[in-house]
Amino acid sequence: MVTTTTTPLEAELLDLAGSVPDPELPVLTLRELGVVRAVHLWDTDAVEVELTPTYTGCPAIEAMSVDIERVLRGHGMRRVTVRTVLAPAWSTDDITDEGRRKLREFGIAPPRVRRESDPVPLALGPTRTRATASEASEAFEASELSELPEAPEPVRCPHCGSADTELLSRFSSTACKALRRCRACREPFDHFKEL
Repeated sequence: MVTTTTTPLEAELLDLAGSVPDPELPVLTLRELGVVRAVHLWDTDAVEVELTPTYTGCPAIEAMSVDIERVLRGHGMRRVTVRTVLAPAWSTDDITDEGRRKLREFGIAPPRVRRESDPVPLALGPTRTRATASEASEAFEASELSELPEAPEPVRCPHCGSADTELLSRFSSTACKALRRCRACREPFDHFKEL
């Protein structure tokens, strides 16, 4: 029987499950990443945790599940089931403000925040995050400026804060991140891609 209210024990177990570090980004907890969705207590020592992967086929989901099971068993739960829940899908909007701050401090550019329910833009084009003055001038002179889509917020360097960054590789150490370089301080950095 699923209840719609959370008991104090469920809230405590949710906090414990959420405190598990992400296996690929140990600077973040699963709560800060926004992947632990709910905890349902089935008996005094049996619990089910709902976990949403950052993307379908995420290889870290198994490690997350094992770590959650270990933590909850250590808290006296005899039976722990971690169920993968794909709907609603996880998005980078689920990362908490604290998680974004920690990513930045760790040297990873956090994903850009979308407004309300804006679609995630998909555009093929140059790998730089902003057009140079000459490129913008050329586009204007060619009367293409009004046809250009609104540029997304630039990816800022987590080291110096500059918006003058470029994409080096669409994938970095994990599929969730891209490898970028700052043109101002010349430092490479990971960018947690928006989903």
